[in-house]
Amino acid sequence: MIRLAAPLMAAELGWMMMGIEDTMFVGRVSAAAIGAVGLGTSVFYTVAITASGLMLGLDTLVAQAFGAGNREDARRWLIDGAWLAALLIVPAMAIVEGIIRMLPRFGIDPAVLQDVRPYMRALNWSVAPLLFYFAFRRYLQSCDIARPVMTTLIAANFVNLAVNWLLVFGNLGAPRLGALGSGCATVVSRIYMMGALAFVILRRDPELAHVSWRPDWRRVRRLFALGGPAAAQMGIEIAVFATVTVLIGRLNALALAGHQIALTTVSTTFMMPLGISSAAAVRVGHAIGRKDAKGAARSGWTALALGAGVMSVAAVTLLTMPEGIARMFTPETTIIAAGAVLLRVAAFFQLFDGFQVVATGALRGAGDTRTPMLCHFGGYWLIGLPLGALLCFHYGLGARGLWIGLSAGLILIGMVLVLLWGRTVHRWGRPRI
Repeated sequence: MIRLAAPLMAAELGWMMMGIEDTMFVGRVSAAAIGAVGLGTSVFYTVAITASGLMLGLDTLVAQAFGAGNREDARRWLIDGAWLAALLIVPAMAIVEGIIRMLPRFGIDPAVLQDVRPYMRALNWSVAPLLFYFAFRRYLQSCDIARPVMTTLIAANFVNLAVNWLLVFGNLGAPRLGALGSGCATVVSRIYMMGALAFVILRRDPELAHVSWRPDWRRVRRLFALGGPAAAQMGIEIAVFATVTVLIGRLNALALAGHQIALTTVSTTFMMPLGISSAAAVRVGHAIGRKDAKGAARSGWTALALGAGVMSVAAVTLLTMPEGIARMFTPETTIIAAGAVLLRVAAFFQLFDGFQVVATGALRGAGDTRTPMLCHFGGYWLIGLPLGALLCFHYGLGARGLWIGLSAGLILIGMVLVLLWGRTVHRWGRPRI
């Protein structure tokens, strides 16, 4: 589990680093450029990551085919996954373009608006390589090939750095494009990521160059049906944190700054169990493919134990060093204090955040994507957000109240999903898988 999960965790952290790089470069241009990149990235990822969530069905279908020793079936799922990615390109780009055209209606600062629209239009051209990259990545890791995924992300960070240096500042005679240059750098790095993984796949399995790439629409529909709930779950999570950000934005700038520090921190710690979750989906899928109920159960519980271990370390760190973490983002003492309060709250849900994402991966490996979606909707939208809004606005706890509400929702989601995983394993113990 560690051999598969470690490079996947590194790859997820690589995603975070690319965003940090962009912020570092445009931070030297202007405050408006920082705002444009932050706003544009948030809006774009809400659409793009939800669309890419439809590729998560490949974790189940490719892993089970690979576990059963049926490489031909695994190849066919890759081909149909690529067709699904192709079908999603135009709708996703159209949604992003529609949002771009609506931005002036939201009362955004004119200076930010001037930068964010060209930035997002540049970023929109990365939809195609991003979706194909996700399809190729899911296939590789489901076939127990994770190291190229990690090395591709590491190299892509250097590509992103180089193109940012050229286009944001206009070095070596290149045009000085500011925020637009950062968007172009992202497009170039994602084209590289897609091409690198395509090269790895063809090099490791040259037969793919000679098989038919005609789609099987019945299989595409099955992949869509399995990935749909997983994509919806990702949309639910993105939307609830976006809503909390908007609500905190109604309080004051200090509360919002503290919230951004805490959100960036917990998003980083979340990358570790997210990598373990992908490994859990693959290992459980392999075991089910070979009809090994005990192996599937052992893989799921091993992943949960590993997730609990790394998130326990994260929880202790957030609880004992909140001021030190906040100080890494800003020297302002008032903002440090605001961020530290929220980091202490976040410490209490770290363990359960690990439980929920790893259990979600284990269940996905078993072919269940609907149950985690329903649990996340209920935990976040029916319990966590209403409770947080009540504590924030009615009881006057401010941003801390909203984070307490989210903590309660996450703790509940984590407990329920672990129990449901245990119930699934128990059910396997009676009949065959």
